[in-house]
Formats: sequence, structure tokens, C-alpha cells
Amino acid sequence: MTMFEGRTVLLTGATGGFGRAAAHRFYDSGANLVLSDLHDDALTAFASAFDSARVVTLAGSVAQETLASELVALAFDSFGSLDVAVNNAGIGHDMKRLPQIETEEAWKVIEIDLMSVFYALKYQLPALERQFRETGRVASIVNVASVAGVAAAPMVSVYAAAKHGVVGLTKSAALEYVRRGVRVNALCPAFARTPLVMNVLEREVEEKGITLAEAEAHLTRGIPAKRLAEVPEIIEALIFAASPSNSFFTGQTLQVDGGMTAT
Repeated sequence: MTMFEGRTVLLTGATGGFGRAAAHRFYDSGANLVLSDLHDDALTAFASAFDSARVVTLAGSVAQETLASELVALAFDSFGSLDVAVNNAGIGHDMKRLPQIETEEAWKVIEIDLMSVFYALKYQLPALERQFRETGRVASIVNVASVAGVAAAPMVSVYAAAKHGVVGLTKSAALEYVRRGVRVNALCPAFARTPLVMNVLEREVEEKGITLAEAEAHLTRGIPAKRLAEVPEIIEALIFAASPSNSFFTGQTLQVDGGMTAT
């Protein structure tokens, strides 16, 4: 039996860099998948790579509270359980000093990166507690935050504020539910080689007339490892946090950051 055989995994941001890799990893480990992302066409195309008997999808914006409720209901209606929830969807903003960030842009980041996690936890936690009371089955929630959620992040201040908020929600929820059958942890990666990060680097190349290698070196200058993380490295940490055998691990920020927060 594989690690997640017969278990149900809910994953937002399913068509992004981390989302795609996580979905494949959970699926290959035996899980049923409840996948969500903003655009229905992209989500449906991605889901077609899996056995339709083990995957359901629901497109929508995580900034809308109703989506969080509907995803939990979809998991139980489709597969009879919810064992892992990975609240992964998020956005960033252009690198600029705090006063240069438009208020509208700041609210958008807060709504998608922070409020979406609040909505998710609001509906996931009671359902998972109820499942634990009825079946004794312990569930795991992993909120994808960022190293910017545990340290200062100049030039991306609103993003950092939102991710700090995700860490706060994670720790608080973990203590509220540690004896109610739910583990809650935050995954805090540094810059990884995702499409989102590569788009940022390509804009730097275009705007500053530098090479991609120079842009990457500049972006990773604060990382002792002096490189981007590779997506599979981040997914290894995600699987560790979500694993049902990791039953004493809760309320933690799992920093996968090339040594950034070591000092």
C-alpha cells in the first residue's frame, strides 16, 4: 500500500508550479484528488491526465468564501473523506518599495494569499474534526506560505505581510485542533524554479538588459545556497508535512530555503 492509498487530498492552485507537481505526487502515492484553480479550461485539461474515477475538479477564485465550503463538500460527496488539504493558491506582486504599491494591488494580494487560507480553514477544520470524532481518522492541513512569512522581505512587503498572516493562522489553528484530529503546518519555501518566479526573472532581463543568469544571481543573493530551489525539493517537504505517519508534527513552519533562516 502506498502512503496515501485510499485517502483524499484537496489541492488549490492545482495548475501552478507547486500544484502540478504535488497533484502528481499525491496521485502516484494512491490518493484521490480534489483539484481547484481559477480557470476551468486549464484545470480540466490538467485533470485529464489522471483517472477520472480518482479526480474531481472545481474551478473558482480562492478569494471567494463560497469556494472553500464547496471544495470540502465536494471531497466528502465524491470520496467520503478528506484527509489532506493543501492550501496552495497564491499570487505575488511586482518588486517595489512599500509606498509604490497601489492599494488595490495590496488588497488583491491580501485577499488571495491570506483571506483564502482563512476561508479554507474555516470550513476544513470543522469537517475534519467531525470526521475524527466519527472515524478516529487524523487529517493534515498544509498551508503554503513562504520564507517571506517568517523573515523580512524587502520590495515585496505586502506579500510578506500576507504570508506572515498565513503562518499566524497556521500556528493558531494547530493549537486549537491538536487534540481534535487535525494537524496544521505551514510550508515556507524560498524562491523556486516555478513559472511564477521565471516570469519575474524574464521581466528583470527585459527591463534591465541583463542575462537570465545575472537576474537569477541577483534574486538568490540572500540565499546561502546561491540558487533557486527545484520544485521536487519543495514537494518532498510538502509530502513530509502531509504524511499520515508524521502524526506528531503540527504547528510548524517548514522552511525549505537553502539556509536563509539558519542565522
